[in-house]
Amino acid sequence: MILSKEVKTGILAIGAILLLIFGYSFLKGTNLLEKNREFYVKYQNVEGLAKAAPVTINGLTVGKVQNISFANEKGWLVVKFSIDKDIEFSKNSLARIYSAGLIGGKSLGVFPEYDAYNVAKSGDTLAGETEDSMLSVVSKALGPLEEKVNNTLATVDTLLVNVNDIIDEGTRKNLKEAIKNLNNTLNSFSGVSENLNHILSNNTDKLDNTFTNLDRTAGNLSRLTDSLAQLETGKLVTDLQDVVARIDRIVTNVDDGNGSIGKLLKDETLYNNLEGASRQLEQLLQDVKLNPKRYVHISVFGRKQREYSTPDNPEL
Repeated sequence: MILSKEVKTGILAIGAILLLIFGYSFLKGTNLLEKNREFYVKYQNVEGLAKAAPVTINGLTVGKVQNISFANEKGWLVVKFSIDKDIEFSKNSLARIYSAGLIGGKSLGVFPEYDAYNVAKSGDTLAGETEDSMLSVVSKALGPLEEKVNNTLATVDTLLVNVNDIIDEGTRKNLKEAIKNLNNTLNSFSGVSENLNHILSNNTDKLDNTFTNLDRTAGNLSRLTDSLAQLETGKLVTDLQDVVARIDRIVTNVDDGNGSIGKLLKDETLYNNLEGASRQLEQLLQDVKLNPKRYVHISVFGRKQREYSTPDNPEL
């Protein structure tokens, strides 16, 4: 069959129209050759979500945004999106608008809830929410920091005001004098250091001899400690114990009245005799003092000896 030019032209025009419709639909995110499920989500603010934006489930692109339109006069928006993957989820699933990257646009992510008795069908409306943008997150994070910075700046400003009040003309003058005195002190230390270096350089030999003597003294002390360490400490302790035992026996004998010292300390008769002898000796010395001629008599021609008479106070 031979087609006329008019028929060929008509078929070509119809093909071009169909291709135009298919391309336009594809650019809008609708594939006329596939049977997609369509869902709706209601938002108060879509945060810059555009048509043909990708729809993802667990990070995998499963569809596109078909249309965004106003739901009512209050400004609510209805987002229509399609899913071309054969995946089922319940009506309780959440559709969240989120940022795909720093320079990327917004995407619509479906966070599925799996419930075999409440499977979402084409035309259902899902619950929606909007994720904060990165700028919003940064702003929220910087908000407390900004407040702290402002408080810090206010504190620093108050501190500077107080410092200015403290550092008046007199204080500045005192600080200058203190710095000047500090420089003089440092110069004095520098002179002392030079003198000390001069003394050390002139007495190097003496210092060497001193350290040599110290080394010898340390060696002698070391040998002395070695000698002390070699002493028979056990025998020394034993000898000390014997001496202590002997002293203890002597003290015991004295306490028991044994021996001369014990008898002297414990025998009351001996004590009384010694006391009486002491008293008689005292009386004799007193009588000699009062009557020396009775005991020392010098006579050239001889003289009759006088008889002894008891003193008036024999107790003395």
